This record gives sequence, structure tokens and C-alpha cells, in this order.
Amino acid sequence: MIDRRQFLLSSAAVASATPAIAQAAWPTKPISIVILFAAGSGTDTMARIFAEKLSAAVGQPVTVDNKPGGNGTIAGAFVARAAPDGHTLMFTSNTSHAAAQALVKNVPYDPVKDFECIGLIGLVPFVMVAHPAAPFDDLQSLIAYAKANPGKLSFGSGNSTGVVAGETLKRMAGIDTLHVPYKSVPQALTDTLSGTVNYLFSDVGTVLPHIKAGRVKAITSISSQRSPNLPDLRTLHEQGVAFDLDGWYAMFAPARTPRPIVDRLNAIVRAEYSKPEMEQRMKDINVILKLGSPEELLAFQKAEIDKWLRLAREAGIQPEG
Repeated sequence: MIDRRQFLLSSAAVASATPAIAQAAWPTKPISIVILFAAGSGTDTMARIFAEKLSAAVGQPVTVDNKPGGNGTIAGAFVARAAPDGHTLMFTSNTSHAAAQALVKNVPYDPVKDFECIGLIGLVPFVMVAHPAAPFDDLQSLIAYAKANPGKLSFGSGNSTGVVAGETLKRMAGIDTLHVPYKSVPQALTDTLSGTVNYLFSDVGTVLPHIKAGRVKAITSISSQRSPNLPDLRTLHEQGVAFDLDGWYAMFAPARTPRPIVDRLNAIVRAEYSKPEMEQRMKDINVILKLGSPEELLAFQKAEIDKWLRLAREAGIQPEG
């Protein structure tokens, strides 16, 4: 007959071993990381960097699956419906998991309830750039030209940050410019380089090589601080327009993904991005690391949803779709 104390100790040992067993069983096949923008975007670059690290850490192939469009809702809906077994993940941004609630009618998923938070990765400074021949060189001359020529300037956006930044600037500066939406920033950048649109809102990582090569000119930082890679570029606040926006990167899994898998993924994210070579790589592409727990990401995400709803409402942006 088993002693009660021995039974309790045995039960506790089994319970404590359960997470390890669950972790050991994952992954059993290749992993797919779904992203919401096209190849060549900042999110695509970030996801591919992490996919390589994740593959080495877990011993399985990891692929990146681009599903652009719908302000991230196409990719978000796909992941929300995926099997919660840790083999389909989402490397995403504020677009699908905060801003979509303000910009899209009938979002086909709940950004909180339909996902498990894995972890926040970092903040993404954004800038406004323009074609070199655009008739302005800084924010004040852009505003002056737009007021003197209502409706003649156009701007491109390839994500939610660009949409809200452009419309908020129009409202606060009292200007009339045409918004031209794109599925992702690289497409909008192509038309900015050709002069089809006059200016563009983009993450720094995507446009920095073009700024350095003189193919576009930087007009302003739209984030809360100057970009470390563009230290002389003034912010909106410094140029007399009182708002700012930061993008961000984070990882999610479908709801009901087992907690041991979530915890293992969070540990991999924090370990890989804490390595000196990865920290330098993030600095080089202008990502400000903000690593944390799943619970910290959840609290951050809920605050971001409230923020984007407020900004969109104040800018008069009506949900589409």
C-alpha cells in the first residue's frame, strides 16, 4: 500500500515534469511564421532574422509566410484559425494587433482573445520621406506648400502607422493632401522613388538605405524620439506638431497554444535578442529592443489598442471594409 506522503510527493513530481514533457514534444514538424506585410518590408526582414535563430534553437525548419493586405487582418485571421500546437506563429506589429480595431470594420478575429502572447520584441521609429524633387525640404515648408496648393500633394502609406500619421498631420496642420494606400511599405516606396506620390511614412529600416543614397530625402521623425540612425532629423514635436507614433514588433500564437510552448518560445525570443550580436543587428536596423514576458505584452497590447482607437477617432478616420 502506498504511503499518502509518498503518493503526494510522486504526484508533485509528475506535475512538475509535465511542462518539460510538453516542451520536449514540440516541435514535431516545420514551423511557419506568418507575417502581415510583403517581402522586403521591415517586418519581413525582422521575421526572417528570427526564423533563422528559431530554427537553430529547436532543430526544425522555420519558414516565413507573407500574407499582406487588409491592415494585417488577412494574416491575423489565418493565424487565429490555425491549430494551437506551436507550429504556426505570427511575427507582427501594431497594425494587426492594435490599430486594425480602429481602421477595419468587422475585424475577423479578436486581437486579444484569439491569440496567446509570446513576447514584445521592440519599438520601431518611423519617419516621413519625400521624393528628392518634392517642393519642400522640411515639415514647415511641406505645410506651407500644401496650404498654398490644396489637394496637389499626395502621400503613401503601407501600414497603419502611416495611415494614422498622415491623417493626423492633415488634421493638426490644416492641410489637404491625398492619401494613397498600399498593401505594404515597399510598394509605397517604389511609387515615392518614382515621384508618383510626393511623400511616404515608413519605418526607418526600410527607407534608411534610400535616404543615405539620396534617392529620397528625410523630412521628419514621427516617433517619440529622434532615430538613433538619423540623429539630426527632428521630430514632429521639435517642428511644432504635437503628436508622435512608434511602431512595434511582437510575437503571438493561436489561442489555446499550450503554456509550456508559449514559455519556451518566450525564452528563445529573450535569449536570442539579448545576444550582443543580435542587439547590434537590431540597432543597425533601428529597432529599440523592449523584451518582456507574455503578461507584459498583453498589458502593453491592451494599452495600444486604446491608443490607436483614440488617435483614429481624433483624426476622423472611418473604419473600412
